[in-house]
Amino acid sequence: MENAFDEKIRINGLYDAYGLLLTEKQRRTMEYYYRDDYSLSEIAALSGVSRTAVHELIRVAVGHLEDYEAALGVVRMRTRAEDMKRRLEELGVKDAALARLFEEFDKTE
Repeated sequence: MENAFDEKIRINGLYDAYGLLLTEKQRRTMEYYYRDDYSLSEIAALSGVSRTAVHELIRVAVGHLEDYEAALGVVRMRTRAEDMKRRLEELGVKDAALARLFEEFDKTE
C-alpha cells in the first residue's frame, strides 16, 4: 500500500503524461490539489462549488489518468527506460547508439 507521498508522486507522474487529455476544469483542480497543495475547502472556495464536488472531480480525473495509463502505458515505459539507462550506466556500458537512443527518449519527455 502506498503512503500519501508516494501516491501524490504517482498521480503527478500520471498528470505529467496525460494531463492534457483532461478538461480545463479537471487540470486546474488537479494542479491546485496535487501541485499547489490546496485543501478541498480552498479549491471549493476558489471554484464556487462544494467540497464534495471538488472531491468527486478529483476522483474522476484521477480515474481517467489511471485509465489512460492502463491503455497506453507511457509512465510504465518511461520508468522502464529510466531503469534500463541507470542499469546500463552501472554496468559501465558506453555504447554510442544507446546513448543516442536515450538522448532521443529524454527529448520526448
